Amino acid sequence: MSTTVANASATTVERRNKKRVRIKKHFIGWAFISPWVIGFLVFTLFPFLASFVLSFTDYEIAKPIEYTGLYNFRHMFLEDRKFWISLQVSSYYALMVVPLSTILGILTALLLNQKVRGVPFFRTAFYIPSMVSGIGWLLLWTFLLQKEGAINWALAMIGIEGPAYLHSKTWALPALALMELFVVGSAMVITLAALQGVPQDLYDACAIDGGGEGAKFWNITIPQISPAIFYNLVISFIATLQTFSKGYIMTEGGPRDSTLFYALYLYRNGFLYNNMSYASALAWVLLIIILAITALNFLGGRYWVFYEAEERQG
Repeated sequence: MSTTVANASATTVERRNKKRVRIKKHFIGWAFISPWVIGFLVFTLFPFLASFVLSFTDYEIAKPIEYTGLYNFRHMFLEDRKFWISLQVSSYYALMVVPLSTILGILTALLLNQKVRGVPFFRTAFYIPSMVSGIGWLLLWTFLLQKEGAINWALAMIGIEGPAYLHSKTWALPALALMELFVVGSAMVITLAALQGVPQDLYDACAIDGGGEGAKFWNITIPQISPAIFYNLVISFIATLQTFSKGYIMTEGGPRDSTLFYALYLYRNGFLYNNMSYASALAWVLLIIILAITALNFLGGRYWVFYEAEERQG
């Protein structure tokens, strides 16, 4: 009997020790990730939820919060002309930048996938502009796009008089879109990685069947790298619809609101006009637009994005 009691006691002690070890491991794990958890709760989740609540109120920083229901959204869609202008500007910008940057990324990746001397140097050279971002990059392009800037100087050498790009309602937005064509390094790297994963056996089989370079490109290369193209499209749409710094630093939304990006208009309402509630409503509308476009991309991707694993399962 005493032996049975001793064994039960030992088993209980062992279970308690294991439980303490488990609790200690959990505590250590949470202690290591606590900086991220605290940062996520304080700087991401709380502002996210607070902006949703504020979008249904009338809140200025110096005044108390007053619940107004759907007033901000009614005002936005029915009365605010600049909301529609900013949405139009960001949409036009995205429609200019996304297709061109995607196509240029594919063409650049195809060129840099060739087995020639000096390819590592050229890959680095094409990728460097993607790393040189921020204020310095924008100021450099502000200088290049001036009436007396380097671009017009080069055009004058061949007898063409260029406009003052950033001061022209016609040319300001296309000029800002042109900048994006020089920073396709990220899309190029992703597409290049996909190109290097295309099996050579597929090209050999196509050649045996009499297919030329065009047939290889459209029937093998494009389907095989379609997941990379799809990824670049989705990320590019999300990024371009949130464009802010170009309009804020280079043009201040002008001339005559021709570069009034949606994010810039949101910023003005929140931090210049101190209308945080309306800025929150604008932010949620932008989120819904981005989610809708992303969902449409995924729905459309079913018809042209090729996943080899799914094909094998089918």
